[in-house]
Amino acid sequence: MPSPRLDLRASSDGVLLRVRVTPRASSTSLNGVSNGKLLVKLNAPPVDGAANKALCRFIARTLGCSRGSVEIEKGERSREKSVLVRGVSEDTIRDLLEVQP
Repeated sequence: MPSPRLDLRASSDGVLLRVRVTPRASSTSLNGVSNGKLLVKLNAPPVDGAANKALCRFIARTLGCSRGSVEIEKGERSREKSVLVRGVSEDTIRDLLEVQP
């Protein structure tokens, strides 16, 4: 059974979270947590970085932080990404992003 717990890691720069993206969805939304990864549906296509920009904007808006506080560390060309969030605690991220069953 997939883990419903979001896998977060503190780093010297902020907090890293693992994300699995579904581009070209009908709308942008959280879709739960599976195997420690945040599942995010994005309306944007995976062309010219549009989905990556949409992901960073969506996470920043959801966490209430600036767009510049969120960046993709790994996986810019993959559906599975590591996203760095600065200036927001692990507990706050967990509270705001975990989708309860």
